[in-house]
Amino acid sequence: MNRKHKSDLVILFATLGLMALGLIVIYAIGPMRANVLNSTYGTDYDSNYFFWGQLRAVALSTLAFFAAFKWIPYQHLKKIAKPLMIIALALSGLLWVMSLMGSSLVKCELGECRWFDIGGASFQPAEFLKLALVIYLADFLARKKEEGLVGQFREFWLPLLAVGGLSLLLVVVAQGDLGTGVAIITIILGMLLISGVPLRQYLLVLAIILVGAIGAVAFSGHRMERVDAWLTTLTGGESTDSTYHVDNAMLAIGVGGLTGVGIGNSVQATGYLPESINDSVFAIMGETFGFVGLFLVIAVFAALLLKMLKVAEYAPSDESRIFVVGVFSWTLAQVVVNIMAMTGLVPVTGITLPLLSYGGTSMVFIAFALGLVLQLSCYTSREVNVKNENISSRRRVGGPHHTSRRRSS
Repeated sequence: MNRKHKSDLVILFATLGLMALGLIVIYAIGPMRANVLNSTYGTDYDSNYFFWGQLRAVALSTLAFFAAFKWIPYQHLKKIAKPLMIIALALSGLLWVMSLMGSSLVKCELGECRWFDIGGASFQPAEFLKLALVIYLADFLARKKEEGLVGQFREFWLPLLAVGGLSLLLVVVAQGDLGTGVAIITIILGMLLISGVPLRQYLLVLAIILVGAIGAVAFSGHRMERVDAWLTTLTGGESTDSTYHVDNAMLAIGVGGLTGVGIGNSVQATGYLPESINDSVFAIMGETFGFVGLFLVIAVFAALLLKMLKVAEYAPSDESRIFVVGVFSWTLAQVVVNIMAMTGLVPVTGITLPLLSYGGTSMVFIAFALGLVLQLSCYTSREVNVKNENISSRRRVGGPHHTSRRRSS
């Protein structure tokens, strides 16, 4: 029996709190980032340029979060799951074609073209693709489960492999974005895990993905350099140019000590640590807030993730349950991979820390997804003993009652 109740406050405050913390960090290190870019590339960024950019991103993300929570019923979105997926794939394909044509509407950084740039506003279709994929797979997997077709090659695996394979092709191969590819793979594996797929088939898919991931790294020069740098760091080898990023990330965390150097006192943000406001923001927070601060950030993410699992456990339908697990997998992948990369436990992959890293598109879409999870947290699916419920109701309506004790004779 589905019962509507209050939303989950942990999800609400964790989401808003992380965005607010990210805004504070960008406010502190944004001027340093602007100064580095101005002195290195001759740009003319204002000292508050990145703060205002992050403030706009937080405002849009907060609007998206509450729109998904209050104004856009999940049931409406599932009806357009297929068109959303088609649009997301089309945008990623269009980006690829336009980048090959050298269009001025495509923004490229470090040789990779991942953004549309229209009137100074950038949009990363890969982030929309992740949201569309979660909505589409939730609808697809729930329908196949209801029809008893889970595990069938033609009706189940063929369309799933087509959508998943095309998504990875357009992101990992066309855009060179292995970090987003890791998130997409985690989303697919997480949602498949609870869809009733036979264990043997699931393990086979896992093996195929593992082989594909190894191939994607082995045949890419810069990815192999990152693996070599990671192995050097793990084995305590001598620092080189390839280990520069992770060396400085770990140095930042180490310098932070127990309580950090304080807001605005970061040294690594002055140009030593690459991508200080994006992929490396976790290391900067370690330098600023110390071990205590990082522990609290991880605790907030852990609370958010555990609450999502709780929402999935009591979700009102298979579809909503699979959807919540998809958002959980998406968030988990980015949090775990980013933190492990900054602490030298995995190679640097270029993946943002949700709700904290600088950037609009990533924050807006994950905030929208979390808003939908918050919406679904207003419902539970538990069997209620109607007879007992009616008795309880009558007792409340009937006013005060007295208990009596039997007298012993």
